[in-house]
Amino acid sequence: DKKTRATQQKKIILMSKSDALATKEMPFRVYMGYDSHEDITFEVAKYSMEKHSSVPIQVIPLKREEMRKQGVYTRTQDPKQSTEFTYCRFFVPYLNNYKGWAMFVDDDFLWLGDMKELIDQIDDKYAIMCVQHDYKPTVEVKLAGKAQEPYPRKNWSSMVLYNCGHPANQGVNLSMINSQPGSYLHRFSWITDDSLIGAIDYEWNFLVEWYKPYEGERKPKAIHYTEGGPWFPDYRETDYSKEWFDHMKEYEATLPKPRLLCPFERFTRKGTKFLEGYANSDEPWTWVDHE
Repeated sequence: DKKTRATQQKKIILMSKSDALATKEMPFRVYMGYDSHEDITFEVAKYSMEKHSSVPIQVIPLKREEMRKQGVYTRTQDPKQSTEFTYCRFFVPYLNNYKGWAMFVDDDFLWLGDMKELIDQIDDKYAIMCVQHDYKPTVEVKLAGKAQEPYPRKNWSSMVLYNCGHPANQGVNLSMINSQPGSYLHRFSWITDDSLIGAIDYEWNFLVEWYKPYEGERKPKAIHYTEGGPWFPDYRETDYSKEWFDHMKEYEATLPKPRLLCPFERFTRKGTKFLEGYANSDEPWTWVDHE
C-alpha cells in the first residue's frame, strides 16, 4: 500500500552511504600499503583506523611480494619509488573485481577520525575521490634517504576512494598498471574528464610539515607523515608525533610478546638514538647492508 511504500522511500532517503557500503556482512574494504621495512607503521595505521571507526571496515595489506607471487604485479623495481607499494595502490579496482567502492591509503597515516564520516562523503558520480593537495615539496630527500620526486597532483594518490565499477576505471587493468610510467598513474591520467575526480577536505590527508597544525583542540581526521614519521629516529619530534606514539603503545599492549624494532626505526642520518627497551635497540640498519 501507499503508506508502506512511503515509509520504505523515507528509509532509503535517511540511509547514509556508510549504511550501504559498510555492513557487518560486507565491511568497507581499505587496501593499505605495506612496506616490509616499516611493519609498525602499517600496524599503527590499521590499529588507529579500526579503533576510531564506528562502522565495519576490513583493512587489507597490499604486499608487493605476495602480488608478485600471484602473477598480478609484474613491474620491475623503479629507482624513483620510495616504498614497496608505490604501484600497488593502482590495483584496487582490479582487486575489488571492478565492483563497488573501496579505498587505498598509504601506511604512514595515523587515523583519529571516524571512517563513517569519510564513507558518508562518497558520491557515485565520481570515478575517484581524494584530497587535492597543491603540494610542492621543499625537501629533496624523504623516508630513509630516498629522493623526493616532485610532480603535478603530488600526494593525491596517497589516499583514494575508488568507485571500482565506474566506466572510467574499467581500463585500469593489469597490463595498463604494469606498463604505464609512475607519472601517468599517480596523476590518474586514465581519467580524461577532471570533473570525475571528487574533492575531499585536507583534514582527511593532513600532510605533516606541509599544513600548519590546527590551533586549539582540533586534530586532523587522518594525519599523513609524508616526509618522515615518528618511527624514524630523525623525525621523532615532528608534528603530531605524540599522538602516533600514544597509538603505538596501545597497539604494543595488544601483542602477546614484545616486538622488535623495524629497519626504518633503526635508520638515522643524524646519529639519533633508537628507541630503548627492544631486543635490537642497538642494531643500526642501512640501505648499504640490504640492497
